[in-house]
Amino acid sequence: MGDPFKQAVPVLQLIENAGFEAYFVGGSVRDHILGREISDVDIATSALPEELKEIFPKTNDVGIEHGTILVHHKNGHYEITTFRSEGNYSDFRRPDKVSFIRSLKEDLQRRDFTMNAMAMDKEGNIIDPFAGKEAIKNKQITTVGNPEERFGEDALRMLRAIRFQSQLSFSIEKRTLESLCALSHLLDNIAVERKTVEFEKLLMGTGRREAVHLLADSGMIHYLPGLKGRSDTMIRFSSRLTENFKLTDSWVLLVYELGLKDKEIDVFLREWKLPVNKIKRIIKTLSLLIHRLENDWNLELVYNAGLEDAISAEIVYSSLQNNSVNLNKIRELYEQLPIKHRKELDVTGNDVMDWMNQPPGPWLRQTIEEIERSVIYGVVPNEKEKMKKWLSGFNQKSEKS
Repeated sequence: MGDPFKQAVPVLQLIENAGFEAYFVGGSVRDHILGREISDVDIATSALPEELKEIFPKTNDVGIEHGTILVHHKNGHYEITTFRSEGNYSDFRRPDKVSFIRSLKEDLQRRDFTMNAMAMDKEGNIIDPFAGKEAIKNKQITTVGNPEERFGEDALRMLRAIRFQSQLSFSIEKRTLESLCALSHLLDNIAVERKTVEFEKLLMGTGRREAVHLLADSGMIHYLPGLKGRSDTMIRFSSRLTENFKLTDSWVLLVYELGLKDKEIDVFLREWKLPVNKIKRIIKTLSLLIHRLENDWNLELVYNAGLEDAISAEIVYSSLQNNSVNLNKIRELYEQLPIKHRKELDVTGNDVMDWMNQPPGPWLRQTIEEIERSVIYGVVPNEKEKMKKWLSGFNQKSEKS
């Protein structure tokens, strides 16, 4: 067992010492079997929340109505959930009723996929009643039991299936896939925020091309914000996704492939409930991409873009041109810049107004931009007195012309 498990073993031991069962469950067990890095662990127990509070003095009720509490033990904190069964899902999102139970198998039975329906005890023994290890060995995503029932309980599981396909480069088992295609319309019942989380994780997986293609082929794409009827676009989009794409790059490429203009871009990104800062960055990088399609990089463009956004635009540009990515020119230009940001400019608006003996106005911004441009291109050093002298000479030339 890896460190996150070893650190949590005393927590399991304390629960067992009190006469209850406790196991590691879910994604951490799956990733342990896959040999993937594990950051935290989930624990399931036969103890009720009230019983856990008697065992551990420091707890928080993070989801007590669903049987989950946060336990603070030594230097760690752990989400511990009571074994539970779930009633009908009338809204296709959450159970109408949660019942606490004492059976591990019954708890595992309510989970989405067999690879996520395993448990591990404190000695590292795997409890696998639904052949999750076999599914992992076969690199296959299979629902626990009837896929129609699992997807009918929580329609987001269909999107999760494709997200796991992307992250793990697994295939989806035949009956599970057939049900996913038949029930894709149930995604209409899912909150946009939950769809966005899964879609963004999907875009970052190693199997992203195949996953996006499957979104289109399955019909699921029609129930994602702004993508109804855009299957062909999504297939083209999927073919251009490369392994060096980051999340912003993927959004920029998607907006470009959709052919959105001006206000349509903002409307589309807001439909996904993306944060304002992320939307601004996507729009900025898209603008750089459009410019790059017509022009090569220069000092001023790299300066205005910033290194990170310039690299993003170049990665998407290279994909559209079917070229390998070469970032040398951008990095060379960036290193040549005397300043990397306006805040490094050794002059303020007050300085310029004093020098020119003029009140603020549109001229001030234009003048600072002219100074900034001259510093970028090495016409004048980034030194206040030399900029003052240069500006005086620049104005005299302007007056004569």
